[in-house]
Amino acid sequence: MKIRATTIIGLIHNGKAAMAGDGQVTFDDTVLKSKAVKIRTMREGNILAGFAGTAADALALFELFEKKIEEFSGNLPRASVELAKEWRTDKALQKLEAVIAVTDKEHIFLISGNGDVVEPDDGIVAIGSGGTYALAAARALIYANPKMPADKIARKALEIAADICVFTNNNIKVETIK
Repeated sequence: MKIRATTIIGLIHNGKAAMAGDGQVTFDDTVLKSKAVKIRTMREGNILAGFAGTAADALALFELFEKKIEEFSGNLPRASVELAKEWRTDKALQKLEAVIAVTDKEHIFLISGNGDVVEPDDGIVAIGSGGTYALAAARALIYANPKMPADKIARKALEIAADICVFTNNNIKVETIK
């Protein structure tokens, strides 16, 4: 039995970056919290990071990622790779059960404890229980309306995921990079 925080979607679209997270935290099949905040801003709002997985593990990763961002002067690709390397090789970190999505205005990555640092071709990352639904919705929204702003796509994609996934709710928080 684990406490888990679910669905995040992040995207870079038309030169803008946005990330949205639902507010749901579950304990197995029970909702414990409906208004959790799963996205953090870093580097004075120039980097966004969101998580899915166990909350304490994700918060530990946020702290480590923030140190990597500072160590590499805000270089998101380098900090992401270094986080994944440390996460993969450190015995204590290997036990962490979370996935994080990070973005600045130029790059977006999914980072996992398996050493994965994935920058998707389409600039969209979705993680957590409703992630695949949100990803499909975001792609469809961009296809249907290529001029739709990134923050509106992120919100609408998560709303669609919440209508499908029982582990995703409509208490959505959207962050953008200004």
